[in-house]
Amino acid sequence: MALGNSVTRILSAPLGKMAAVDIDMPMEPESGSQIFNLMDLEREAEVFKEEGNAFYINKAYSEAFSCYSKAIDACPKNASYYGNRAATLMMLSRFREALEDSQQSVRLDECFMKGHLREGKCHLSLGNAMAASRCFQKVLELEPGNMQAQQEHKNASSILEFERVAESGFEKRDFRKVVYCMDRALGVASACHRFKILKAECLALLGRYPEAQSVASDILRIDSTNADALYVRGLCLYYEDCIDKAVQFFVQALRMAPDHEKARLACRNAKALKAKKEEGNQAFKDCSYEAAYRLYTEALTIDPNNIKTNAKLYCNRGTAGVKLTKLDQAIEDCTSAIKLDPTYIKAYLRRAQCYTDTEQYDDAVRDYEKVYQTEKTKEHKQLLKAAQLELKKSKRKDYYKVLGIGKNATDDEIKKAYRKRALMHHPDRHSAATTEVQKEEEKKFKEVGEAFTVLSDPKKKCRYDSGHDLDDDGGCGGGGGDFDANNIFRAFFGGQGQGQGGGGGYNFESSPNAGPGNFFFQFG
Repeated sequence: MALGNSVTRILSAPLGKMAAVDIDMPMEPESGSQIFNLMDLEREAEVFKEEGNAFYINKAYSEAFSCYSKAIDACPKNASYYGNRAATLMMLSRFREALEDSQQSVRLDECFMKGHLREGKCHLSLGNAMAASRCFQKVLELEPGNMQAQQEHKNASSILEFERVAESGFEKRDFRKVVYCMDRALGVASACHRFKILKAECLALLGRYPEAQSVASDILRIDSTNADALYVRGLCLYYEDCIDKAVQFFVQALRMAPDHEKARLACRNAKALKAKKEEGNQAFKDCSYEAAYRLYTEALTIDPNNIKTNAKLYCNRGTAGVKLTKLDQAIEDCTSAIKLDPTYIKAYLRRAQCYTDTEQYDDAVRDYEKVYQTEKTKEHKQLLKAAQLELKKSKRKDYYKVLGIGKNATDDEIKKAYRKRALMHHPDRHSAATTEVQKEEEKKFKEVGEAFTVLSDPKKKCRYDSGHDLDDDGGCGGGGGDFDANNIFRAFFGGQGQGQGGGGGYNFESSPNAGPGNFFFQFG
């Protein structure tokens, strides 16, 4: 009952009297026990700290971390324990946790110089150069001659300068300079995600997609919700023309950070580019080549940074240009595609065909050689051989041009063409001309006869069309040999006898009813 009455008195007493009662209570033995326990904890904490130091020296940082954590649990008000654990976390590259321990150490002891130094290093590793500078300045206030703080302060100033130059370079689209600056900054701020993301974005803009993806993926392995890394990952896919997958990453980035403006713009561009390209493809399939050409042109204005997709758009527009007989424009479009993507085989093939169609065989051969060097397929080899044959054929006389006919001319068309050209260039017709003109017309007369000799003979024509050397045929055609244009002329027109100019009885006289050149042909 005495104990019950005592408790009742305490609970019912005024506040002032309650304190007096507490002091009067027999607390000394318990207080002595607490002091004894505290000393035990401090000794235990020191043991843990010493064990941690041993592990740290031997670079067993995980074990050292565990020991320092036990020391902190035993004695949570000791600044040096937090400082030691911060140093261990830094060696484990866990800089955000190390920063928290460093800050706690200087909260417990404002003059803890190592704590300020470690906090500055953590800020620096995480890319916060301004905060790092303040920490190093504090160290220098405590110890003006501290060489380490002086050097780290300079490092912080260097990072600030790299940031400034990189920002200016990005605005000027000098992405190589930005990558250079970020590489230098990351040499000190190795754990700065912001610097890594900026570097990765610029690598993507430079077309160095595997490198950019690697940087972004490394960050996502650590932090799968990092919106910037998701954006860069999507950007790489977008620039590699994997638009559907890219949109998924942009949407995920916006889910993590709804105000991420770059992801929003990229997502909008990706959807617009895909829609316009598909619209152009459909128009082409529907044989609406003018519409396809216009739609591809519109698509090319959406995002000049999307090199791979734009290369395909240029090539597609070139294909539409071929259908519209805009061969010169098609060549330009294929060239633009190749400039954007030098590995784009389809653009080389398309341009080579355009070169062939416009009889630019040297250029066609160069493109087919490039294709065959890249992809040594049977088909590409055949295309190269065909182009080389056309080039070889183009360097000899073009008998079709000599007669002014197409390559698919019939026998009757060949004969009509010969009759017209032979009469036009016959030496007798130009007997009154100057010596130079006579020589030129005689030369053309011989070429016309030579052309007729080859194209009127099925075997020779076949060999000629196949690109074979006609000299191998016994000297008839191509090389001259015993060829006589006058004999061909006489055989064709069936005339006999002698006439002026070696024509064999054919007189060219002036007449109002004459043919080309105001002459008419009169059989002898």
